[in-house]
Amino acid sequence: MPDRTIIISDVHLGAAPKHNEQAFLSFLDQAPQWGEKLLINGDLFDFWFEYRQVIPRGHLNTLAKLRRLVDEGMEIQFVGGNHDAWGGSFLEEEVGLQILKSPYIGTLGGRNAYVAHGDGLGESDWGYRLLKWASRGKPGRTLFQWIHPDIGVPLARHASRTEEWEATGLPTEGSRAGHLTTYAQKLLEELPDLDLVVFGHAHKPELQEISPGQFYLNSGDWIHHNSFAIVSSTDIRLETFQE
Repeated sequence: MPDRTIIISDVHLGAAPKHNEQAFLSFLDQAPQWGEKLLINGDLFDFWFEYRQVIPRGHLNTLAKLRRLVDEGMEIQFVGGNHDAWGGSFLEEEVGLQILKSPYIGTLGGRNAYVAHGDGLGESDWGYRLLKWASRGKPGRTLFQWIHPDIGVPLARHASRTEEWEATGLPTEGSRAGHLTTYAQKLLEELPDLDLVVFGHAHKPELQEISPGQFYLNSGDWIHHNSFAIVSSTDIRLETFQE
């Protein structure tokens, strides 16, 4: 059987509807049937920030299931998104995730791949910039960790505005998706040895064969689509999880 990698992104735990979070837990229970590796391509959490002795509460069930998958032999890779870029030592040492630097260029399901969450490639509002400042820049992280978690975590979650977009959809979904598709096309033209470009961030599942043997893949989200992708040397496909 060819090496199969499952890809998910934009689960936004902590802001996703409760039934979506429950569906995601069920998905993790069933994940081994679809692949031997799992790639989490950003925004697993709506906000994640590791203080030295504190992590955000509310994610115990998910973290426990991920740890169990690791213990059972599944390799789980994590690429930070704009909501959880600073993965931290807890996710690595306690949960067992492999934190990948973005962009990651390497083998994915037997294909030469370029993987990034996709943030920073389009326009952003003040809430996005706050999250990026807190999670990606070292000065911002250093300052943010001095804010008490009871203030800092709610502030960052409010800035994310994910819950506001649950009913109406991401205001920039169409333009963001189009921008990422264009960027992927450019990468595949400039790097002809690539077989695959993988993004998240757009909250819109997408699979396109840009040129013969070269693909762009966006795994979608778990706010509206409950989508995931499976990549192997023989096949690339998008799926919708149904309990």
